[in-house]
Amino acid sequence: MTGTSKGQSIRFEVISGNNISVPSGRIPAGIYVSVNVSPRRRWKSAARVLSSDASVAWGDTVTLSRDALLTRLSLEIWASFELGRMLGDGEVVNTLETSWNELLNHGDKPFDLSFPPSCDAHPSLTLKASVVHTCGIRLDFITGSIITRRTDAGHTQFARYVTNKSDFDLKSAVHHFQFVLHWCPVGHPDRAAALTNLARARLLGYIRKDIQDIDSTAFLFLHALALRPQGHPDRPSSIYHLTEALIWRHNRQDTPADIRESAQLYHELLPLCPKSTYLRSIAAGDNGLDYVINECNNLPIVASDDGIQLRRVVLELCPLGNQHRRPRALAKLARAVEARFDEHGSIEDLEESIKLGREAVSLCPEGHPSYDTCLNNLAFSIRSRFNQQGKSDDLDEAISLFEEALRLRPSWARISDNNDINDINKAISLFREALTLRPPGHPRRDTTLNNLAFALKTRYDDLQTSDDLDEAIDLFRESLRLIQPDDPMRHRNLYNLGSALRSRFTHNQANKDVEEAIDLCQQSLMALPLLHPDRYSSYMRLQEAYLSRYQVQHDPTDLSLAVRNFRLASRHPTQGYPCRIEEAINWALQAEVHQHESALEAYQMCLELFDSHVMTRSSIISRRDAATAFRGAQTLPVDAASCAIRRNDLQRAVELEEQGRGQQWSLASRLRTPLDDLKSASPPLTDKLSELSKRLSNAQGSTGSADRAAADRAATEYRKLTEQWEAAVAEVRNLQGFSRFLLPPSYEDLQVAARHGPVIILIASEYSRNAIIVPTSGQPHHVPFPDLALADVEQLKDDFAKAIRQASSMGPNEPRTGLKVLLRKIWDEVMLPIVRVLLRDLRLPGRSRIWLCPTAAFTSIPLHAANPFRTKADCSEPELCLEDVYICSYTPTLSALIRARQTMKTHLTPSFVAIGQGQPGAGQGKELLAVESELELVCSLVPEMVNPITLSGDAATRAGALETLQNNTWVHLACHGKQDHDQPYYSHFAMKDEPLTLLDIMENDAPQAEFAFLSACHTAVGDKKTPDEVIHLAAGLQFSGFKSVIGTLWVVDDAVAKHVVEAFYKNLFKDLEEGDIPDCTKAAWALNKATYAVKTKVPLEQRIVFVHIGV
Repeated sequence: MTGTSKGQSIRFEVISGNNISVPSGRIPAGIYVSVNVSPRRRWKSAARVLSSDASVAWGDTVTLSRDALLTRLSLEIWASFELGRMLGDGEVVNTLETSWNELLNHGDKPFDLSFPPSCDAHPSLTLKASVVHTCGIRLDFITGSIITRRTDAGHTQFARYVTNKSDFDLKSAVHHFQFVLHWCPVGHPDRAAALTNLARARLLGYIRKDIQDIDSTAFLFLHALALRPQGHPDRPSSIYHLTEALIWRHNRQDTPADIRESAQLYHELLPLCPKSTYLRSIAAGDNGLDYVINECNNLPIVASDDGIQLRRVVLELCPLGNQHRRPRALAKLARAVEARFDEHGSIEDLEESIKLGREAVSLCPEGHPSYDTCLNNLAFSIRSRFNQQGKSDDLDEAISLFEEALRLRPSWARISDNNDINDINKAISLFREALTLRPPGHPRRDTTLNNLAFALKTRYDDLQTSDDLDEAIDLFRESLRLIQPDDPMRHRNLYNLGSALRSRFTHNQANKDVEEAIDLCQQSLMALPLLHPDRYSSYMRLQEAYLSRYQVQHDPTDLSLAVRNFRLASRHPTQGYPCRIEEAINWALQAEVHQHESALEAYQMCLELFDSHVMTRSSIISRRDAATAFRGAQTLPVDAASCAIRRNDLQRAVELEEQGRGQQWSLASRLRTPLDDLKSASPPLTDKLSELSKRLSNAQGSTGSADRAAADRAATEYRKLTEQWEAAVAEVRNLQGFSRFLLPPSYEDLQVAARHGPVIILIASEYSRNAIIVPTSGQPHHVPFPDLALADVEQLKDDFAKAIRQASSMGPNEPRTGLKVLLRKIWDEVMLPIVRVLLRDLRLPGRSRIWLCPTAAFTSIPLHAANPFRTKADCSEPELCLEDVYICSYTPTLSALIRARQTMKTHLTPSFVAIGQGQPGAGQGKELLAVESELELVCSLVPEMVNPITLSGDAATRAGALETLQNNTWVHLACHGKQDHDQPYYSHFAMKDEPLTLLDIMENDAPQAEFAFLSACHTAVGDKKTPDEVIHLAAGLQFSGFKSVIGTLWVVDDAVAKHVVEAFYKNLFKDLEEGDIPDCTKAAWALNKATYAVKTKVPLEQRIVFVHIGV
């Protein structure tokens, strides 16, 4: 446009348009208005994007010189197919003839101008026209190139084809567009537009079946897209056109690659198209996005990275909260990542699958068509995590979800985790019915055959009906014959059939069955990559087959092969710890049964796996739950030690016993490990490990939330922190001098516990009963108990419990004959052989200190009170008892005693508190009448220099006691104590408001603490269910920081206990002179003296109830 004129001008504004529809149906890149003032002069507005409601907003203004205008004009609405550089004018949407006077009649106000109906739409424009006294512009003459004219002619013919469906019009349009493309060679700025116009005409011809070739059309769209890079204004429309071609090709030819590519293109397209645009509304419709999502969801689940990425793309195409599309997309992605977990064993995949499954369930209220399926899928994922990690909460939740899914879909078959025979029978019936619905030739028949076979094999395992096993084998064979050789699950069919054949071999001893079983299991291994989690199952089935053949044919080679597969299964890194632990326990058992040399290796594997497994738990209680979940695990430490003893490796026996038995305390103490030595070697690594330890400590217990999704998030965060912590520990071990940092201690490390006197470990295993004496220096000493069977030790434990109960109901002067008989037996059969070695071999002087470290049933026997209760042969005097010869203490583990000594500070004047609660809160026990007098007595005996204080009555609350324990170095506690046999960490002291639990005490770090006297019941009675039988209140106080603790083995009579208390404190402080500082290391000696001093006042069972633990 050039030139201006003076005088009047017309200011013309195109404000907006409504109900605009393109006759050809092609999606416009933009809509513009053309004001034709003469046949060869016109003004065009800018091309604006069409909105989803068929409206356009322009706001474009032009001022035209009035003297250059004719009276009449035409207004045209045009569809442009380019937003950037335009090729031709596009397609006419509608035309209206009018005059300038008609437009100016509305004054200086906007007005609507309706156009003739078109495509069932009534388009209109909102305009504004006014006369202004300013200079306007003169419009240039319209000039058009041959490319422009032929392009516009193509659009016109194409629009006619859409309306008339004439093959001639299509051919004519294609001819025009091909001509234009020829004149737009590679490098021409309009080539992308020319490609698109030609491809669009060909695509509609393909849709209407007037053109058969779709591949070249898709290529044209693809070429056009390549010419419109990121940021190009016409890239969105090019993406859409390409997806349209791909969708149609997929629709006609079922090409999965096209639907996968369409999903990727939509993932790019949608962010480029605001929701209000017409392109977005069409792209997101039934024939666009919905079709792509639905078809992607119908694709087979692929566990590859590309397959999972596709599922992520599909999910991102489904808005958050969308109950229509999103649940299925979530379920598909969840199944894909779980399939990858099945192949690679990465727990991150399983955690993601569960997270996705939870969201899918949350989007499906009951009644939603996918609700039962989402429940079932989530249940399977959570059950997989239970199999991987062994958390009981996961099993409980999985069962609950399965039951809810079954309630909604009763026809689903179920085999319960406890193999309920009614469930198995129902499952078999349903699988048989399902098989009739999948006759020969059905693509899923192999799956139903396998399911029915598995159910029959399960019933055989329960009822031992040979017909079930024979049928199961036949069905497994047919399933294996039908399944495709490249099916990713074929290896399971192989080892399932192998397992069934192995079972039949154990029944009929037909060699061909076991040979075939071995061959099938070997085939299953060959089908799997080295790190596939299911190799564990193949190893396990092979082990079973070789072992079964060995048990029948007794060929040592078979036993060696069975052990080899035990080893491979136990070590398989991508299988979960619970399965590997069970296999290792079975390995140890079979090695013992068949006296194989690998038994010690198997025990070592068990303990290492236990340590790794329990470390994954974020709380103290969940660690114990993990340790008690395995049948046969309780005796592992003593059985391992016994195995080492029988191989004459006493040092190894000490190490294994400590590693297994001290597991709970050792894991809890790792995060409290002093880092002073490390700090001098690597300050940055020290800071890193310290920070991670702090974060792990803070995260402990956070996974116990009732909100399962929140608990999952916390568990994932804890796992990641643990991985970082383990990586930091690995860095430390690379430093010179730190190669064994936080590894199970060696014998040399453990021998430090015997620095001030030998430690005697008493072992009660089904394979042998022994004691190992760890001396101050040199090799350990072995003391066998050849005449003492495990049943004898168990009987002694029970007899002691009975004798104590009987004694508690006797009068103070009645003879405790039964109790004395038991203590004599302990002396003769257990402690006397030990004392002889101490005197004869170690030459340990009388009245020296010794530490007892009992295990298994020995923990419930008062070993310190062993007594012959006989007079010497010359009748001159009574024979000496154990406590006449030595000063006895106990230690839960050797490491606990070492830690207590390591944390002993230079003796400072202690701060002493006496805590008492004689009137505990509701449900915590009866009133204790002697508590207040005991506290008064204790405070009167404690030297004034320690400024003793008292916490009792209403002040003796849980919080008050915890604070007092943390702020004082010496504590006397007089109250009810209760050992919780089901959950020992809930063992507690009774306070005014609520119990003070062992868990509270363990979490109450008190490194400055020194001594505690627990004048309460059951404070040194251990846990009977874990491989670590030393979880009790006294050990908990020692763990929290107290180095020396007096505890009790059974019920304390508070009326007579005060005599022991009085004698103890008198002896403890007897020789204390002015300026001296009380020494907690004298506690064992003072208790020894006290029990002797009260012989005439206190009944036998109340004298021996007190034990010393620690330094």
